[in-house]
Formats: sequence, C-alpha cells, structure tokens
Amino acid sequence: MRNSLCITLILIIGYCLKANAQVVVTLDYYFNHETHLTPEGTLQRFHYLWEDNSNTGFSVLGEAFKKQGAVLKSLEEPPTQSNLKGTGIYIIVDPDSKKENADPKYIGRSDIIEIERWVRNGGVLLMLANDSANVELKHFNTLAIRFGMRFKNDLQNHVLNDSHFEDGAVVTMDNPIFNTAKKIFLKDVCSIALNEPAKPALLSNGTAIMAWAKCGKGFVMAVGDPWLYNEYTNGRLPADFENDKAANDIAAYLIKQVK
Repeated sequence: MRNSLCITLILIIGYCLKANAQVVVTLDYYFNHETHLTPEGTLQRFHYLWEDNSNTGFSVLGEAFKKQGAVLKSLEEPPTQSNLKGTGIYIIVDPDSKKENADPKYIGRSDIIEIERWVRNGGVLLMLANDSANVELKHFNTLAIRFGMRFKNDLQNHVLNDSHFEDGAVVTMDNPIFNTAKKIFLKDVCSIALNEPAKPALLSNGTAIMAWAKCGKGFVMAVGDPWLYNEYTNGRLPADFENDKAANDIAAYLIKQVK
C-alpha cells in the first residue's frame, strides 16, 4: 500500500513539473543571417530577430510567446540533436539566398536528418517562407517535403501599396488556430502544395497559404510568409486587421502542440 502511494505521488509530482515547465522557443539565426550597413558604416544583423524592435524584427512575436510562459532562445549553429536539446519549438524563417548573404547556409541533407528526427521525437517546427523573390526555396523545400509540403514559386495576396491593404486580407473567423483574431493581413505570400500527411490550415483564393502536419510525436506548421514581424503587428495596419492577436493565437496554439 505504501509503495503504491509513493508511486502515485511521484506520478503526480512529475505531471505537475511537466505542466509548469517552460517551453523553449528557439529561433534560427543560422540559415537566416542577413546584415546591412549602419549609418556609421558597420555591418549589423537584422531581419527576423527576437531582439530587433524595429519593423524588421520579431520582438512582438517573441513577447507573444513570453506571455504564454515560454523562454526565447536563438541558434546560430546548425540544428543538431545536441543544439536542439531542450527546445520545444524551433522556428526557421526566410532562409538566405545569395541575394541576401554572400555565403548563405543552405539546408542540407544532414540538417534534414537532424530536424526530422527531432520532430519525430516530439518537437514542434514552424517554417516561415516568403515570396520566391525573397527566399531560398530550393533547399527549404527539401525539408518541407519531408512533411508533405512544398512552397510554390508563386505570389498570392499581392499588395501594391498601403492604399490596397484589403488585397492582403484573410478571414480567420472560426479557424481553430485563431481563437481571437478574426481578420489578418498576409501580403505577397507563396502558396503551399500538399501531400499526406499535410493538411491545409488557412486558404486564400482556394489555395493553401498555411499548412500543418503531424510527424511521429511532433508537429509541423508552414506559412508562405514571415508575416508576424513587427511591421505588421505594431499597429501600422488599419484597425480591423488583427495580426497582433494572431501572434498571440499562433504562440498559444504551437505551445499546445509541444509534447
């Protein structure tokens, strides 16, 4: 009886520790490594960084994860099992082409093996592409197709300028991923071709621009644009667009997928 009680207590304590454990969200800084010259003439990293509070940064999305109790990290090295150890959610956004980086780090076979193994063991992967003129799709797709997805060389929701915001409008009402956002802005996005086990998560003009797939114990989500960067989550959009709420919705949804 005493042994049974001890086992029960251990299981309860273990469950509570797991429930209160902070999810680590790791943002790739290896495949995406863009720089620009500052007014002082020095090279500075920018584009989709947690610590970047300007329009090009992901600080708003980072805060959305932190509101859910997550811890933010970045990875400037290849995604090996050792480097991903402890990570619950791994985000790869807009991998570099030679247009953006003189020495781009392309996703290779060894990277795919490591990432897929990590996902199958319970990791949650978020892949954020871009329109084909601004992302390296060839190697990114070698990873995406492992989960039944392929970013297409097309352009959906093209927005000419700020007078045409509605061309980038997508209704998310009643979508299970978006508990609070009803209408979001996604411009100049590539669509996603799907095979099993991938499923469409969000459609625009009848084509998937967001998708998801289960893989082993893990979960993968893909979006055809890095759409939650600060420029479109900081209030610059017209009031009826809710990308700020979408950032919170995505963060909460992905954290729920972590095993």
